[in-house]
Amino acid sequence: MIQTDLAASSLDEETARAELYGLLSALFYSAPSDELYQGLKVAATQAPAPGAVLEDSWTELVAAARGKTLADICAEYDALFGGVGKPEVYLFGSHYLSGFLNEKPLALLRTDIAALGLTRDESLPETEDHAAYVLEVMRYLIAGDDAAVSNLTRQREFFGRHVQTWLPRMCESLAAHPKARFYAALAALTQAFVSVEAQGFDMLA
Repeated sequence: MIQTDLAASSLDEETARAELYGLLSALFYSAPSDELYQGLKVAATQAPAPGAVLEDSWTELVAAARGKTLADICAEYDALFGGVGKPEVYLFGSHYLSGFLNEKPLALLRTDIAALGLTRDESLPETEDHAAYVLEVMRYLIAGDDAAVSNLTRQREFFGRHVQTWLPRMCESLAAHPKARFYAALAALTQAFVSVEAQGFDMLA
């Protein structure tokens, strides 16, 4: 997943945005693979320009990866999001928007995803309002080849309806959880990135 150092990437801004959405999606979907973990540990933390908005939160995530073994991070993921019954932290938008799973927010999301020409992989157990899923849709809306779908207008609409409305609340819950270490750092980076994205989309309105 990490082909370049995201915090010091020489790629254009849109590619960097898509890569970061993809990275966040992967880390929320499951504990990192060994390849992804090793990439995080050696990632650069200094941005090309001093004071870059995401530099501090990116540095904290890399430090958290370096300070934990992969087994530690896998155990933390399971403790926070796994187990039988109610997880410690929910990763599903419907929980934050309605207080229940599989409610109207999920139905609205499915309608909007279908309008984008996207379908859910039936082999995956998670519903479409999983954090990883909506972040991956955002990656597609940036990096996809179909300009009628992958454009700033569609990005702004989807972000405003299905990301900004609940993901910051999920990140707050995760960052405050006493069992969260690596994932608290991930929550901080995600929250900072969502804030930057929101400001950028506001400028387009």
